[in-house]
Amino acid sequence: MKRYFILFLLIIQLMAEGYAQSSENPNVLLILADDLGSIDLNCYGALDLATPNLDRLAQRGVRFTQFYAGAPVCSPSRASLLTGKTNLSAGMPGNVPVPAYDPEHKAGLPSSQVTIAEMLKENDYRTALIGKWHLGHSLEKLPNGQGFDYFFGHQSGCIDNYSHFFYWSGPNKHDLYRNNEEVHYPGRFFLDLMVDEIEDIVDQSSADPFFIYWAINVPHYPYQGSEKWLEYYKDLPTPRREYAAFVSTMDEGIGKVLDKLESAGIDENTLVIFQSDHGHSYEERAFFGGGNSGPYRGGKFSMFEGGLRVPAIISWPNVIPQNEVRSQLTTSMDWLPTIAHYTDSEIIDKDIDGKNMVSIINNPNAKTKHEVVHWQKGEASDLKSGWAVRKGDWKLLGHPFDSSVNKKLLDSDTLFLVNLIDDIGERQNLRKKYPEKVDELLKEHQRWLATIENQ
Repeated sequence: MKRYFILFLLIIQLMAEGYAQSSENPNVLLILADDLGSIDLNCYGALDLATPNLDRLAQRGVRFTQFYAGAPVCSPSRASLLTGKTNLSAGMPGNVPVPAYDPEHKAGLPSSQVTIAEMLKENDYRTALIGKWHLGHSLEKLPNGQGFDYFFGHQSGCIDNYSHFFYWSGPNKHDLYRNNEEVHYPGRFFLDLMVDEIEDIVDQSSADPFFIYWAINVPHYPYQGSEKWLEYYKDLPTPRREYAAFVSTMDEGIGKVLDKLESAGIDENTLVIFQSDHGHSYEERAFFGGGNSGPYRGGKFSMFEGGLRVPAIISWPNVIPQNEVRSQLTTSMDWLPTIAHYTDSEIIDKDIDGKNMVSIINNPNAKTKHEVVHWQKGEASDLKSGWAVRKGDWKLLGHPFDSSVNKKLLDSDTLFLVNLIDDIGERQNLRKKYPEKVDELLKEHQRWLATIENQ
């Protein structure tokens, strides 16, 4: 009798919370934008952008305002997201070079690392990567060797969206693959090709749910928004006009996929996650800007907030809250254990850094799961690498770099201490005023590096 009473109380509690989990494992669509600025969605406060579809996703789910990428640059950020670890723990200190500069394919996500795709495959999920990889070029480091049944996209960091050539210093190389086979669609817009691929997966008849990692190469340069959106933003100055047109073009493509989930009748059993890989670019190929980090300093490549703090949304109708905002510190590493919870999957590699966010998703008053968060770009042994550590409201940056235009750092700023509550723009270095806090956070960083070197 007592056992039934306890069961009754548990049911009442779930009903009161209003978010009982579905008994059927959901499909999972994980969308990763590329070089999207910290506030560059209308639902994040951008007044000059039209992003109705991502705004719709936010209205149907939970939007995070203190969400951090795993790194301020592409490859390390993607490794952190897929493994639930810091990029150094995942063995990914920096960007993967093109094969011409790494002929032996030594760089890349080690095959020993366990990705979200590998975790979900063990739970009978169909797994697909559509879009950008940028985590290695040897067979075991390409998507099909890292848990993805299907891959359609480009292996390296960026492509022209019509010719599908990787371009940098020559020789330029065509970079579009289906699994490990090179395929050619000259003149066809890559975003449209990706939408078609995802719709095909949705249409496939199967008793097994799908996991689609949609690594959109937008709004990463080259800015190639549609004519419709370039006309819409004709009164904006360059490069905001070109950047905005590309963002809205991306939003429109995402809207087509969301509409497809609805027309297929599976939207209510599909977990949809969206985030940017890091802040927007100030590189020459990006016209030295275009994105907006709002009150935050820096952008891509920078450990300041504008490089790390990114938009992030999660939606699953009737399971998680709708049209709500969470301000707790959360990170891209947290998706792996959170997805594991929602899909009833076993976490294969127990030594992860991410935390299950479900309590935060369900409760705006839940505490953050992260007492301390670490970042570093470059090997653990590199004493000149840029790094950052955050503990509570305090953040210490080592060898900081501000990728923003005309924002110089002093020689005395090798260590840069800020209190994010008092100075969200990270303008004032408090290193001299609070030496004991510098010492505390520096020791946290050194302890973390020691654990990396001992792995």
